[in-house]
Amino acid sequence: MRPHALILPVALVTLSMVLTQTGASFAKMLFPLVGAAGATAMRISLAAIVMLLVLRPWRYALDRRQWRAVLLYGAAIGAMNLLFYASLTLIPLGLAVALEFTGPLAVALFGARRKLDFFWIVLALAGFALLLPWGGFDGDVSVLGVILALCTGACWAAYIVFGQRASVGGGPHIAALGVAVAAVIALPFGLAEAGTRMFDPAILPLALGVALLSSAIPYALDTLSLPQIPARLFGILMSGHPAFAALAGFVILGEVLSVQQLSGMGAVILASIGATATIARPKAAP
Repeated sequence: MRPHALILPVALVTLSMVLTQTGASFAKMLFPLVGAAGATAMRISLAAIVMLLVLRPWRYALDRRQWRAVLLYGAAIGAMNLLFYASLTLIPLGLAVALEFTGPLAVALFGARRKLDFFWIVLALAGFALLLPWGGFDGDVSVLGVILALCTGACWAAYIVFGQRASVGGGPHIAALGVAVAAVIALPFGLAEAGTRMFDPAILPLALGVALLSSAIPYALDTLSLPQIPARLFGILMSGHPAFAALAGFVILGEVLSVQQLSGMGAVILASIGATATIARPKAAP
């Protein structure tokens, strides 16, 4: 793939990251009102409604293989969001995103063979080690929050793999179907936690804004970019998420990370940049 062909998909992925982390910061404001599961259900359900109305995916026929990929893609979205929002109740946004980045980075580094490739893996692991409070978990960071963020990373890896499979030969309407599947998964959890508070008109505008910023627009952008770039390269480009999350958490929520945690985040990002220049470089045609 020629470098100029990557300009548009890289731009789409970058915009998706900015919107996602901005939306996640606003979503945290919903937690005192409807809880983490309630905020997740509202965000995904509203996003699904908007995307279904705008993209009208019923106009497109999918075969059995595509439907299977869409269902797995939607399940990954639903689980990823439920686990991520649950982790945000226990740890800061920037830390949660840095920990869940184990998923896309694992996709990026899968199949590493050369010694230099393994250097990036070691650097990434060192970065994740710096993110953890080895001196003891305090009120801002809990062990359960760390576990939930790491589980989110596994779902994020599945989102990348199944998203690419579902998007082949498709388009943004695939994202609408995937988010609709995710809404079906998340809604029961939201109703169990928040009940009728989810339908309070006073919080619907905030929830709708979160849905557009964090789900509807980013997922549509991702499905446009995924077919145009390798899954590993997409995972590498995700390295911007921790930095954007830390910035959004600081500006919008007033969350401050320690120097050690920021150093760990920098190591993870550097590992991704290094992998971009080595592991993901396309081989020359024979």
